[in-house]
Amino acid sequence: MPALDSILEAARVATLFVVAVFAVICAVDWAVRTRRINAFNPVARYFRSTIDPFIAPIERRVVRAGGSPTVAPWWALVAAAIGGILLISLLGFLRNQVLFASLAANEGATGIFRLFVIWTFAILRLALFVRVISSWLPVNPFSPWLRWSFVLSEPILRPLRQIVPTLGPVDITPIVAYFLLGFAARLIVGAL
Repeated sequence: MPALDSILEAARVATLFVVAVFAVICAVDWAVRTRRINAFNPVARYFRSTIDPFIAPIERRVVRAGGSPTVAPWWALVAAAIGGILLISLLGFLRNQVLFASLAANEGATGIFRLFVIWTFAILRLALFVRVISSWLPVNPFSPWLRWSFVLSEPILRPLRQIVPTLGPVDITPIVAYFLLGFAARLIVGAL
């Protein structure tokens, strides 16, 4: 575990450093784009030739969404920060799962079975969460990135929809299913 902790701490420091450097780069690129730095300045020419090709895909998305191309560096910074947060969260999650697996292995077969029950219910709850978040976004539910959440959650939601009433245009079935899965997981793990 100390090795995983040191990797996680190194990832935190590295992510903070990369985002800080990226923030400076984005601030200078924004200054070049908004003409706060003279366009013929060597710094501006360097940024237009070196940095702008990396920010160009984000700029295209911002413009397609109706935004100004001058804010593309800030959106790039937001994307880098979110990516860093997701990386740190993923590493922390993996560290915790390794810790849980080692503790379960020490308990024997019952511990391993308990761990698999917890993981199964966690995956089902994650599928519900992804399905709800994806319903707010203009994405195809049958894309390979989201189909798994619909495949895992639909057998749970279909029978609940016959029982749980809708509140006008709001379907609260995923919320009910999320809490029922948590309750069932605690009940099964407590019985082991």
